[in-house]
Amino acid sequence: MGQARPPEPADDKEEDMLPIKNTSMLQNTGDPLVRGPLLRMANHALAALNSERLIPSLVRLEGDILHVGDTVWNLADYRRVLVVGAGKAGNHMARSLEGILGARISRGLVIVKQLEPGDELAHIELALGGHPYPNESGRRATQRILDLLGGCASGDLVVSLISGGSSALMNCPAEGISVDEESRLTELLLTAGASILEINTVRRHVSAVNGGRLAQRVSASGARMLNLILSDRVGDTAVGTPRVPVAYTGTQIGLDPTTFLDAWNILERYRLLAAAPNSVLEHLRRGPQLTETPKSPLPGVSNFVIQGLPDACAAAVDAARAEHLPVHVLTSGLEGDSRQAGMFLAAVAREVRDRGEPFAPPCVLVAAGETTVRLNGPAGSGGPSQELALSFAREVAGLAGVGIAAIETEGTDGPTTLAGAVTDGTTLERCRAARVDILAALDGHDCCPALTAVGDQLETGNTGTNLCDLNIIYIA
Repeated sequence: MGQARPPEPADDKEEDMLPIKNTSMLQNTGDPLVRGPLLRMANHALAALNSERLIPSLVRLEGDILHVGDTVWNLADYRRVLVVGAGKAGNHMARSLEGILGARISRGLVIVKQLEPGDELAHIELALGGHPYPNESGRRATQRILDLLGGCASGDLVVSLISGGSSALMNCPAEGISVDEESRLTELLLTAGASILEINTVRRHVSAVNGGRLAQRVSASGARMLNLILSDRVGDTAVGTPRVPVAYTGTQIGLDPTTFLDAWNILERYRLLAAAPNSVLEHLRRGPQLTETPKSPLPGVSNFVIQGLPDACAAAVDAARAEHLPVHVLTSGLEGDSRQAGMFLAAVAREVRDRGEPFAPPCVLVAAGETTVRLNGPAGSGGPSQELALSFAREVAGLAGVGIAAIETEGTDGPTTLAGAVTDGTTLERCRAARVDILAALDGHDCCPALTAVGDQLETGNTGTNLCDLNIIYIA
């Protein structure tokens, strides 16, 4: 293991098949020592994580027998098969499941973040919701899911497709709370720097569907529920081959260990009690008189986790080994401020390049997780992966043979249409030549225009996965 393969420019037809749609442009920009290997590894990892490829390896139909891992369902025993779900990987998950079940699906509705050509399905409807902020479109689609499930009874099989972003996309505020108020609550928590776990703890206790309440409804009806899950939770272990059902917490279909009191304490911790909508505070105050989210296993509900966050690291490791490069996973739990994370990863890369510590170059470093942009005033256009990549570029400015692919694995980083960026030691100089002030872009959380101005933006569209942020660093 040692030297990466030289760049192999992709023709237009080949590039159309790659997850990163602007591979050729990125490969011909910046430091040629790192661009080719970085892009091959990033494309390799994203392709391996696509749920449209993974679901058929777990789910198959033989006559009336539906196999999910080592578990079977005889569809002849069910009067209807209903498909529901939400998440940023929902497009690919729905397309994959429909390819397996086809006309066996009686009705289906999955809420997604964005629609693309090829998303028109015969038996599962895809509807738009809001992310990261819940919106009215998502609420209407969620109500349609509740109406569909309202007729469930013994003899029905409900298959749910859940991936990251589902808590915002499938939104139905508790009685007395409006969508605008739930959206405002989410904005307050994000701006305050709350973690995604803290945000979801609050969301679960102001929702009629989150925190396992959707599965609770199905279970109470007597129907069976089969959940296929892409889990983007920091701290999970690698899934590997998901052959058997597992216990799961969170989202609309898992158990919830958190409480109304936990939700109140989070608002108090971030000093948001004065700013939070009154309807939210009143609902949380009444928590002791309300039904808590489910804490015990629900009859008839089976959960299969297809992917977890460490699987993103595993895919990147496989990609590096395909390049014949030594590879080291720094962490699958990178959290905190995106800009600071970029500075930290750059410091490690410089140590490797300059001193051969803690690893000798050439090598690949991998870090996955979910960093956040902490707003302290008006913000421009950007996202966590873009901010991390630009911060990294500033710290490695002028160094040859050091680069990063910072990827939001579902394909949209923050509120932008970019998936992240590829930056290296040439980025700062190219920004100066284009009269782009990197420091101003970082301070103003306006990284998208800066990266686009120098051609370092990474574009994928829907990727078929959503395992938070994947950072691949190459030191030549």
